[in-house]
Amino acid sequence: MTAGTGVYGRRFDSGRICLDLVATGAETSGTCEQLDSPARLADWLLASRLVPRGTPLTAVDDTWVARFLQLRTGIGRLMSAQLGGAGADNALERVNELAAGAPPGLRAVRGQGGVLVRALSADPECGALLAAVARDAVDLLTDPVARTGLRRCEGDACRRLYLDTSRGRRRRWCSSEVCGNRERVARHRRRVKAVQ
Repeated sequence: MTAGTGVYGRRFDSGRICLDLVATGAETSGTCEQLDSPARLADWLLASRLVPRGTPLTAVDDTWVARFLQLRTGIGRLMSAQLGGAGADNALERVNELAAGAPPGLRAVRGQGGVLVRALSADPECGALLAAVARDAVDLLTDPVARTGLRRCEGDACRRLYLDTSRGRRRRWCSSEVCGNRERVARHRRRVKAVQ
């Protein structure tokens, strides 16, 4: 798992930015809503690396939050439909519409010690950031190799989506350290109880 530095210190890394967005919902992660304010959305934008560290995010407001939540719902519906073999036409239409926008422009600038670092070429705009996430969803859904790695966590209380890039594609949990560990502990308890 890749570490991010947001409110939560370590963040879930699904392997794709669009799936990371879906994982911020309470219904997916089994925890609380992670994008419930402009400050929390700004933290997620930085932790997910959608914007480079140090990017001023003063324009993020409740409108941004609502738009990202709408996109998250659409992507979640599309990915669930992909896993279940069903259609989600309204969601597909909306994601395609957002993906048609221009993503944020990037440039290389000199950072501390003269090292090149990534920066946005202009102040971040909500539509451009939404376009970047929507394009990632379109890319995932239209890439046959990546699409076959799409999985839902088998943890009891977890509904997170992730890309299984493990050797042999046998990964069962979004996180071996969290959901996998819970399953191993539960299995151990069942064995101990059966022996008693």
